[in-house]
Amino acid sequence: MSTKDIDILQKNKISIPSFACESLTLGALLTVVGGFLDAYTFIGRGGVFANAQTANIVLLGINTFKGEFKKSLIYLLPIIAFILGVFAAEIIKKSSSLPFIPNWQRSILILEIIILFIIGFIPNSVSNSIINITVSFVASLQYCSFKKLGNSTYATTMCTGNLRSASLLAYTAFSKRDKEAAVKSIRYFAIIFAFICGVSVGGFLTLFTGVHAVWLVDILLLIILILMDLK
Repeated sequence: MSTKDIDILQKNKISIPSFACESLTLGALLTVVGGFLDAYTFIGRGGVFANAQTANIVLLGINTFKGEFKKSLIYLLPIIAFILGVFAAEIIKKSSSLPFIPNWQRSILILEIIILFIIGFIPNSVSNSIINITVSFVASLQYCSFKKLGNSTYATTMCTGNLRSASLLAYTAFSKRDKEAAVKSIRYFAIIFAFICGVSVGGFLTLFTGVHAVWLVDILLLIILILMDLK
């Protein structure tokens, strides 16, 4: 093969959309999932945030101060579940991947799909605490498993850090006329927009379809698994 042919192949390769774990496409889809789950648990499962543990910590403190310890427990349990999710993600990461699963991140997604599929069958008559604990665990797994957007860090399950990074990069882009910072800022704002879309769709479907709305997340996660194989 000639050098010219190699150059052509390399150019063609660059033009192919990237579906790697750190790509904007998969990052946006994962962030839609994160926004969806927050809306799902807040609207359909008792007013608890599955992903945003800061809000749960605030509500835990408020209810503890007011002496409403039963309500405090409602917000404490998802926080504990999130911590356990961090431990579980690290254990899965360090463990050898199963023969039929190429890498640990796919293992996390498959586990997430299975858990959320089961949750879709659980009616509202079952305690919301059980659901919120489980979803917080799942959100923690995802948060710990997908933390890179290109060469930058980001979060797929919350927006505060992403908003800070987007704003700082936007300031750098304008003040220093830095094109690279501008591109990175736009990527972060795209991720934030994806989260908003996830919240909107999640809220709408939860209101109109109830507990089964979470199955849409499974469809999105299956699409992500397929796209990861196309990288």
